[in-house]
Amino acid sequence: MKKQRPVYLDLSTIRFPVTAISSILHRISGVITFVVLGILLWLLGISLSSPEGFQHAAAIMDSFFVKFIVWGILTALIFHTVGGIRHMLMDFGYLAETLAIGRRSAWVTFGITIVLSILAGVLVW
Repeated sequence: MKKQRPVYLDLSTIRFPVTAISSILHRISGVITFVVLGILLWLLGISLSSPEGFQHAAAIMDSFFVKFIVWGILTALIFHTVGGIRHMLMDFGYLAETLAIGRRSAWVTFGITIVLSILAGVLVW
């Protein structure tokens, strides 16, 4: 008996549930946070080295492009933190591990991230 297998899988037609999107973004934001940690520590080291180093770091941060990147880094860090708190609440039993609660908590995670990201944008600019 010959099995019917899909010949062509169109990935653009697959709709992920909100819980899967939240999980994927949590992993991506963790990688982003890990990668940019070195850059942020380098910038902190420059700013703490001397008064001239602080002026140099302030000059680097004065660019619109750099501010936009820092805002993106902060947004990734915020999402990763809020998503991590969501996972910890589920792991400790404060949130039930049902599909309905998972969907609702994923949407709450997105909402909190948007609000905190806007506040981070106000802080950066």
